[in-house]
Amino acid sequence: MKGAGLRVYTALYLVFLYLPIVLLPIFAFNDSTVIAFPLGGFTTGWFAELAAVEALHAAVLTSVKIAVITALVSTLLGICAARAAARYRFPGKSGILGLIMLPLVLPEIIVAVSLLVVFLQIGLPLSALTVILGHVLICTPFAIAILNPAFQSLDVSLEEAAVDLGETAWGTFRLIVLPLVMPGVISSLLIAFTISMDEFIIAFFLSGSDATLPVYLWGQFRFPQRLPVVMALGSILVLLSVLLLVLAELARRRGARRRGALDTGGFL
Repeated sequence: MKGAGLRVYTALYLVFLYLPIVLLPIFAFNDSTVIAFPLGGFTTGWFAELAAVEALHAAVLTSVKIAVITALVSTLLGICAARAAARYRFPGKSGILGLIMLPLVLPEIIVAVSLLVVFLQIGLPLSALTVILGHVLICTPFAIAILNPAFQSLDVSLEEAAVDLGETAWGTFRLIVLPLVMPGVISSLLIAFTISMDEFIIAFFLSGSDATLPVYLWGQFRFPQRLPVVMALGSILVLLSVLLLVLAELARRRGARRRGALDTGGFL
């Protein structure tokens, strides 16, 4: 009886969580501009209309550039922090790592308003650069959370063996450590890219005239006749987000298998 209740609860939770996402493609292929049932008919015209909206193209390009730079910088900082946390001991280590991870628990609107005040006080104009700085702040903790297990599970004896054979510290990191944690690095890049592409609050406060894709979509909700096009774009974004998350999970599992093979003396 208890197991049946748990299954019912799980099913209801999944329906509540994913039903809005399922509705996106349904209305994206609806022939009517009214987002309501019953459906008017089947059409792919809303997807074709996406190609004619120049403002949308500019917003997508801006978001992609911001997301790529954010993913690279966040992952680089995550590698440094995860490496330091796993390999070295220094005063205040726990406190410093706790402060770095703090954006995970802070409300994004608090972070956005704080960054807005700081940037205005130092005279930094709002642009794509300020959005990148904000996104790096919130994506770096995710990168550390992904990379930390990868660095923690490394066998120190592999590095010691490389040093004994005459390899430099940088060479050891480049040739031994980095290939072993590369699945975690790929996962961090994909997750940071996805978070940056989907993030709205910080981009809304810090984007200035360089509107990102979520900010552009929010502006389109003022025009009811544009909603089906937004639904079509949302369906594409959901598909791409799911694809990126699947790739990140595959990279994580590949890394886990590689570390398991090394622990047991096997080879991939």
